[in-house]
Amino acid sequence: MDTNIQSAEPVIIIGLNMDQEDYEYSMEELAALAEANQMEVIDRLDQALDRPNPATYFGSGKVEELRHLAEAEEVATVIANDELTPSQLQNLADQTGVRILDRTALILEIFAKRAQSREAKIQVEIAQLQYQLPRLQTAANQRLDQQTGGGSGFTNRGAGETKLEMNRRTINHKISHLRAELKEIAKSEDVKRAKREKSDTPTAALVGYTNAGKSTIMNQLVSRFGVSEEKQVFEKNMLFATLDTSVRQLTLPDQKRFLLSDTVGFVSKLPTHLIEAFKSTLAEAASADLLIQVIDYSDPNYEAMMRTTEKTLKQIGIENIPMLYVFNKADQTEFEYPVMEGDNRIIISAKDDESIQLLVQALRRHLFKDYVLTELLIPFADGRTVSYVNENCNILETEYLNNGTRLKVEMSPQDFARFERYVIKN
Repeated sequence: MDTNIQSAEPVIIIGLNMDQEDYEYSMEELAALAEANQMEVIDRLDQALDRPNPATYFGSGKVEELRHLAEAEEVATVIANDELTPSQLQNLADQTGVRILDRTALILEIFAKRAQSREAKIQVEIAQLQYQLPRLQTAANQRLDQQTGGGSGFTNRGAGETKLEMNRRTINHKISHLRAELKEIAKSEDVKRAKREKSDTPTAALVGYTNAGKSTIMNQLVSRFGVSEEKQVFEKNMLFATLDTSVRQLTLPDQKRFLLSDTVGFVSKLPTHLIEAFKSTLAEAASADLLIQVIDYSDPNYEAMMRTTEKTLKQIGIENIPMLYVFNKADQTEFEYPVMEGDNRIIISAKDDESIQLLVQALRRHLFKDYVLTELLIPFADGRTVSYVNENCNILETEYLNNGTRLKVEMSPQDFARFERYVIKN
């Protein structure tokens, strides 16, 4: 028996249709987010409005309908499709008698459960604290109004405001402390990244919507081209299965090496605090030579997902990096695969051998386009040079002459410059 289904909390999801083009898609996504948080959506309530009610999000009649629906379904939690203001959250909870989660709080809950590394845990905690700060005032005012019962409780109100200031200072202090710790971790990661960049090894970063198949592609490539100690990354068919960035070195059969990173997935309406917090995690993508945007081709909303990915990349300052578009999960569609369309679009299924081979061909063209085809004549006395070239370059021909070893070889621009004295001049 599946214990996850058994323990799922029943919830109702609600949304305001303000004539957005992607409204239905965003509600489907909200349901998927709830499921990723071990919740079961048992009902849904929508309202068409030009703008949210400033006090209660929904209009008064719809709020009453929600209260009755929650009572009838015996549901204790309602999830809203937007980030609500502190007063909207409080008023909606008061008038319906249930816990109200907005979209931001839901995503933060998921991230808090999934974070594994210290860096990811700190980033999530900072985002949670920033989310809580503006909500302290509303909660404090609510308690004070209940205590004072009107205008005679000035002393109580003053004490409450003092406590509020203490809470606010405590949270701000905690955020500062966490940011300082995150900065130290980032320094360590920057040193590792600088070493990788100094090695002149090309880098590629998998980016895209959560659950598009990035980790599956990473694991397929690692299993074929990773060195023996390389580990597979966690993959599961759910939103936000991966929060931490993983970097693996891959060596192709022709000795071409590159670094591949798997990054946190995106989702529409990703909370601003999280976008800011995860800038350091996405630094691998920011410094990549190539971005590999993985798209779930089987999802009818894949174009909206692509827009979300590109918007989020822009928000965190990742622009002007070449992009390879990988339309994944084609086995769940009627489209032919594997197929290369033009120079930067490929249709594949990540679990299909031919698809991975075609992907590797595309990666070769993008990551190694500056490689040089040349011929070297290396004296027998320079045996170390011959060994290095054999181990690190793509040897096409080898011939032993009287005056040394002739190699027809494909090599990086850095290696070409290093061994230019051995180049056979035509």
